[in-house]
Amino acid sequence: MPARVSAIVFFNKPYGVLSQFTPEGRWRALDGFIPVKDVYVAGRLDADSEGLLILTDDGRLQAKIADPRHKLEKTYWAQVEGVPDEAALDRLRAGIRLADFTALPARVRLIDEPPGLWPRDPPIRFRAAIPTTWLEIRVGEGKNRQVRRMTAAIGYPTLRLVRAAIGAATLDGLAPGEWRKVDGTYRDLQGKLI
Repeated sequence: MPARVSAIVFFNKPYGVLSQFTPEGRWRALDGFIPVKDVYVAGRLDADSEGLLILTDDGRLQAKIADPRHKLEKTYWAQVEGVPDEAALDRLRAGIRLADFTALPARVRLIDEPPGLWPRDPPIRFRAAIPTTWLEIRVGEGKNRQVRRMTAAIGYPTLRLVRAAIGAATLDGLAPGEWRKVDGTYRDLQGKLI
């Protein structure tokens, strides 16, 4: 019997869009962007976060992407308020205690504003007296608002958060609100992500 062909959608989720197909309150939904039927989100992003969202019709692949037990690395670009020093970043690298769990050690580094990054709509708040810094943060968990909570715990609140990659899948070639569909077997699709 031939292997089942699955669908996967890479979507660059704009700010203000929910990781679901039904709008809620002031937030828009995926149905306004993605006409592909019967695909489901594998690893959510909050409405106030941007970047790579993966949807698939394959339950095994969805679990492989979203379930923290698989520790598929997610890469985030976080624009934080202030300028963290190495001691603050080392707290993230060591694993940091949050109210309800201890985040596993993250790979963290200071970066310049990512090249080609689109302007956010609406823009983040600007304070002339307080600089901002970009961090690249790589985590294998992806719990609810985890990156925002981690940066707040070291005293540098996140102003803007963009998920740049999930495993080997990246935002390359996708402007905000754009998507692309890939078809293949579970093995093919898994190879594009891990």
